[in-house]
Amino acid sequence: MGLVGLAGIGVITAGALRGWRGWLELKRLELQARSSDADLPPPSTMSSRIELADLKERIRKLEAIAAGVDL
Repeated sequence: MGLVGLAGIGVITAGALRGWRGWLELKRLELQARSSDADLPPPSTMSSRIELADLKERIRKLEAIAAGVDL
């Protein structure tokens, strides 16, 4: 009976160790993905200007809605 219990604990320990190694590998891949994103060049000035103009237009529309103006 003791031998069966010991074998069960060994199986549970082996499974937990495998899960721990998998979790560590996942975190390692996440860190690599973050570092590779940092290597990307910043967006071009034209695209950032377009995005900024789009955001300004959205703000104008929201302010008009808040003021009750019909667009």
